[in-house]
Amino acid sequence: MNPNELRRYYQERYKQFGNDPASVQHVSKASQDARFRIIQQYMDKEASILDLGCGLGDMLKYIRMNGHTGCYLGCDFVPEFIESALSTLNWDKKSQFRVFDIEADTLPGGYDFIVMSGIFNNRLENNEAFLYNTLKKTFASANKGVIFNLLSTYVEFEDPELFYISPLDVFDFCKRQLTPYVTLKHNYVTKPGGFPYEYTMVLHKDGEGA
Repeated sequence: MNPNELRRYYQERYKQFGNDPASVQHVSKASQDARFRIIQQYMDKEASILDLGCGLGDMLKYIRMNGHTGCYLGCDFVPEFIESALSTLNWDKKSQFRVFDIEADTLPGGYDFIVMSGIFNNRLENNEAFLYNTLKKTFASANKGVIFNLLSTYVEFEDPELFYISPLDVFDFCKRQLTPYVTLKHNYVTKPGGFPYEYTMVLHKDGEGA
């Protein structure tokens, strides 16, 4: 799948499901919140956040309900998602949303943390290149760190439409090429009784944040 095909895929999901986690390929709000809970654990509540692949802005709603007060910018390459977020989340005066293509546009700078939840999950023509290039760009831009999640190869089943990558390979890349301060979390589930089929990584700028 190329980027234009992926955009159309999400546009079709939005037409079908509307302002619902299913539009951004989540099984449920509970599973989506489980991922957000992990991400928020690694950020202080005053940190400024750049949320790449923000979808409908669901992460903003979650972190605000859980005490986050910092500025937030949500970016996504699906215009319909951004239009929805601007409409439904305009009550939040410390947030912004914009249409953004991570491979074509200049990455906004000055944010403490850059977070990416689920943006690497769809199978593309060049998944590994997209992943590693994005990590290089985001880590160079972030003030404090980068937080992202991926589907693990330590699974019982792999969906052929999705992209799985070894946490060991990603850890090695980040540790050797980006920062010595890397956190790997691979012990959580997104639903009760579930299997830990994904992982979250945090790339810290220094040891104090680890």
